[in-house]
Amino acid sequence: MNNLLNKIIVWKFFSKNEKKKILLRPFFKKKNDIKKKVKEILMNIRNNGDIELHKYVKKFDNIILKNFYISEKDIKESVNSVSKNFQDSVKIAKKNIEIFHMSQKINNIDIVTFPGIRCQRIARPISSVGLYVPGNPFPLVSTLLMLIVPALLAGCVDITICTPPPVSVEILYIAKLCKIKKILQIGGAQAIAAMAFGTESIQKVDKIFGPGNIYVTEAKLQVSQDIFGVSIDMLAGPSEILIIADQDSNISFIVSDLLAQAEHDKNSQFFLLTFDLKVAERVSLEIFKQMNILKKKNNILKVLTNSRIILTEHLYECFQISNQYAPEHLILHIKNPRKWIPYIQNAGSVFLGKWTPEASGDYITGANHVLPTYGHAKTRSSLGVLDFQKFITIQEMTKKSLLQLSSNIITLAQIEGMDAHAQSIKIRTEIL
Repeated sequence: MNNLLNKIIVWKFFSKNEKKKILLRPFFKKKNDIKKKVKEILMNIRNNGDIELHKYVKKFDNIILKNFYISEKDIKESVNSVSKNFQDSVKIAKKNIEIFHMSQKINNIDIVTFPGIRCQRIARPISSVGLYVPGNPFPLVSTLLMLIVPALLAGCVDITICTPPPVSVEILYIAKLCKIKKILQIGGAQAIAAMAFGTESIQKVDKIFGPGNIYVTEAKLQVSQDIFGVSIDMLAGPSEILIIADQDSNISFIVSDLLAQAEHDKNSQFFLLTFDLKVAERVSLEIFKQMNILKKKNNILKVLTNSRIILTEHLYECFQISNQYAPEHLILHIKNPRKWIPYIQNAGSVFLGKWTPEASGDYITGANHVLPTYGHAKTRSSLGVLDFQKFITIQEMTKKSLLQLSSNIITLAQIEGMDAHAQSIKIRTEIL
């Protein structure tokens, strides 16, 4: 069974090309029939609206809906169906997320770039947003919190929550707590189509947020490329984690973090990087000890085939490899982890020390858990308030500043062959 980890990889023994292959994510060939099916769903709902949407809800969710929206009565009464413990946990998580995300709000810009020229940048919320929250068999309440809090802080007033039926009372409670009244009980590609194009009863949104299965992800991709479609947050791939460990690490903690990510999806992936051979060997053994008591053992077994334990020559090399891989989650199970922050260049979210499990970031620390995957951490950031905003620039010139800079503008316009641009300056300067 240990062979599932393809043994411990001694990094120095591999060539540059071999190292690149070791760090590859699992390749999932998107079947043409998935693209085709999603395209058909999108087209049918865009052309025929509610009629087709009802058909797809019945087909995929095995339910006949009188109304796509949850009633306000059901939302209000949800508080009576969830435990006090759950309510308290949600309120703590929500507060922490609010505190962290509130600090992300940036001030408007209002500066003078040249005597007589005033430039501004002002923030405006995206008018309407759709928050997709996967369901079945369990409601992803943490994902809803991660989406809804930054949306509210950004100033979004038209917010639609969309999640597969039957919608859990936990989702309804969070909506009530956040004063959101629009909840669509639709899932899958058909939900993305409804929000992207709108129907007779469903209002189109301007941007769609949230993770989902391969059909949801494909639908998000297609609507973002459609001229009549909408913007999206990001395309989320399978969950991934990379842990850097040293001789001071707690082996059981390391393994518990690796397995916590492995239970997300059979296509997930994890890496352990360490310069200590004993740590590598002990982790390899502990994985199977802990895995045997978990409910999703079969899923995790598949994850192991895509996962690796790598032995490096020193700690600095661990960070070099991590930056090359650009993990969604990076955990530093090392001594004095904070002093190594300057060496981190590419990562979605970082967890420092043995007392910061990745699961805490999923639920309660306040940092957002909607993160770039598949190496996109090299250029993308975690979801935040700014994703729910747009910025408008404003500029104003005086007569004097225009006159002073007119020849420069004309020179640049003529270099680009833009005669009309130059003429718009000349007309004004002649009057001046």
